[in-house]
Amino acid sequence: MASEVIDELRRALGDAVSTDAGVRDAARIDASGWRTDSAPDAVVSAASVADVQAVLRIASATGTPVVTRGAGTGLAGGANGCRGQIVLDTTRMDRVLEIDQANELAVVEPGVINDDLNRALAPHGLWYSPDPASKAISTIGGNIATGAGGLLCAKYGVTREAVLGLVVVLADGSLLRTGHRTVKGVTGYDLTALLTGSEGTLGVIVEATLRLRPAPRHEPVTIAAAYPDVESAAAGAAAVVRAHLRPAMLELLEPGGLRRIRSFLGDEALAGTPLAADAAPADAAFLLAQTDGPAAPAEAAEVAAALASAGGSVALAADAAEGSGCSPSGARSTAHWRRPARCSSRTCRCRAPSCRRCSARSRASARRTAWRSRPSRTRATATCTRTSCTRATRCPRTSGRRPTSCSARPSRSAARSPASTAWAC
Repeated sequence: MASEVIDELRRALGDAVSTDAGVRDAARIDASGWRTDSAPDAVVSAASVADVQAVLRIASATGTPVVTRGAGTGLAGGANGCRGQIVLDTTRMDRVLEIDQANELAVVEPGVINDDLNRALAPHGLWYSPDPASKAISTIGGNIATGAGGLLCAKYGVTREAVLGLVVVLADGSLLRTGHRTVKGVTGYDLTALLTGSEGTLGVIVEATLRLRPAPRHEPVTIAAAYPDVESAAAGAAAVVRAHLRPAMLELLEPGGLRRIRSFLGDEALAGTPLAADAAPADAAFLLAQTDGPAAPAEAAEVAAALASAGGSVALAADAAEGSGCSPSGARSTAHWRRPARCSSRTCRCRAPSCRRCSARSRASARRTAWRSRPSRTRATATCTRTSCTRATRCPRTSGRRPTSCSARPSRSAARSPASTAWAC
């Protein structure tokens, strides 16, 4: 990059432009550990929409590539800059501009940290549901740009489902507004969805309108299941779906990932949990599920039964702190996952649709109830009209059955249509 471009950036943005070697070197790498071969020529820390517009106008006029960067927690290398580029850092744009409690939405700048947003929403009884693994340090702008997922996407969806509208600066510095502030907005092209996950290739996100949810008011219940292989674990996940259950979380860990977790955390940190070496074989696959809401305990029992039906060794967390893997004090938990109560032929504790014993007992009970509540039947009687028969008996015309003592025969049409028997006496 020519020094004239840097001089022009400094005239427009002043101290927001950095050519410090340490700052530029930090912009070469993200959380994946991959580092570019060279450092970018400059890093611009934008603090406003006007700063972003100024950078893109200068870059567009001079043909200089721009790499947009948030907190650098990505794993794809999309925010890593190299020689000849400008890295545009948006982490200083970190204001929550609006919280609309009545319409359950928030308007934020791209540098807001995911967890910081939820802390701001808590007093209003609201919650932003997307929860990427890096939510404690990742930015909303980065989450939207990468289309981040999260553990809770099984029930609440990924980031794309939580974005109502965007304000984006295009390559020439112009401003584009997309989306809506309402739950329903179906008119026109869905440019918001197009921009979500575009990783800065279509424009730079400078503002986002987010859909919120009521904050959870009940403790979640976490379920863990170990399987001998990935195929069995996948069958366990399929059993949950087949039982028409919708856990908030349903994650699969393959054996290679499980070995790396054990190697990184160590046996002491995992003692007493389903991931401990004495709880699951080294080559085991692992399913982690979590239920939430007022029916979380009952739903967790059903999920546990479904996972067990596929051959999993199932354990339930004693409380929410155990489920998160940490005690309230912040130390790593060393207890106290419990096995779900087993169902017996006489005592049903799970009442899960996937439990064969419970389902059999339920069906048998339903049959008994139907039998006891059946309507009483009054059989009609009549005297046969045939002159050779004077015995009073159940009339074949009304009962549909020919008495043994009567020689009457059904007509041919009756034989073809038993529902409307016409007797020829």
